[in-house]
Amino acid sequence: MTTSPKRFAPIPLEEMSQEQKSTAEELINGPRGGIRGPFNALLRNPRLADRVRQLGDSIRFESSLPAALREFTILITARFWSARYEWHAHSKLAVELGIRQEVVDAIGVGEVPKDLSEDQNLIYQFCSEILNDKDISDKTYAAAVERFGELTVLDILATTGYFGFVSVILNAIRQPVPEGGIQMPSLKS
Repeated sequence: MTTSPKRFAPIPLEEMSQEQKSTAEELINGPRGGIRGPFNALLRNPRLADRVRQLGDSIRFESSLPAALREFTILITARFWSARYEWHAHSKLAVELGIRQEVVDAIGVGEVPKDLSEDQNLIYQFCSEILNDKDISDKTYAAAVERFGELTVLDILATTGYFGFVSVILNAIRQPVPEGGIQMPSLKS
């Protein structure tokens, strides 16, 4: 793959339509604190951008999934999609929330992390199955529902799906990792 400059350059606020400005203000004034990630591209369709923002806010800030496990789920998804910007945005946060650096590093190089907690192990298996197999075994699904309940299982699926969607856009627009940002490691062969 050739690397070309970032696609979908930011739209200056003064050049935005009223609908774009309204969505941009929600992004700036909301929990995200700015227009980042896929939103420079999504603002071309402000109605879609606003709906994606609302869905993302629900998944990131209103989920039944504890924050550390949410970030763990996001990292599994980012690695699956090789989403460099997503990795940058969430790997440091995962560590700050208590995910051990060795676990983050293993996911980053495509290895199964060692010494996971029971919850992490179950989520790793669950996410790996849905991403790699496009299905979840009855055994893994039953274990997840038994441990977390249906609501949190749904939130794990929503997190995986949403961040897959975001990763696809970030990869397509070639969203760069900021200078000095956290780089996604190469997969081990």
